[in-house]
Formats: sequence, C-alpha cells, structure tokens
Amino acid sequence: MKNSNEKRKDVIALKYNTESDVAPKVIAKGKGLIADEIISKAKDFGVPIQEDPSLVEVLSKLEINQSIPEDLYSVVAELFAFIYRADKQMGK
Repeated sequence: MKNSNEKRKDVIALKYNTESDVAPKVIAKGKGLIADEIISKAKDFGVPIQEDPSLVEVLSKLEINQSIPEDLYSVVAELFAFIYRADKQMGK
C-alpha cells in the first residue's frame, strides 16, 4: 500500500531533433503508474533521466507534440547539456 504522504510521481519526456524540430517537444507525459512505465521504458532504452520537479510542473501544462515555449529554452538547454555529458561519459 502506498503511503498517503507520498507525492504522486509526474513525468515528462522530451525529444529534440536538431534537423527537423524548431524546439524540443513533449513526446510523453504521465502520472503515477503511467509515469512509472515511462521511466521503465526510458531505462530499458538507455535514455538518461533528470529529476527536476519544478520543470516537470511547468512542462506538464503542455500537450503531447507541443514544442516548449521560448521562455524555457535556457532551462531545457541545461537539461540537454546534462544528457549530452551523460552520453559522453557512457561512450555514446
């Protein structure tokens, strides 16, 4: 049984294709069990995971396939820099 004080997990998945996308976009989002499934799939495919509850809160207001707003570019750029560094350390 889940502790009632536990906060329900929210997840947002972003994708950015530099050749076809103007900005990163939301490709998946979910809460609770769906969030757990998204995280599980990300781990299965070696997708880096970064926890940032305040960013998730803002991004959760976007729809699937919606590009992130310009005012979030710098924050999301930091996230993608983290992923780039993680990939480099793993030899990808």
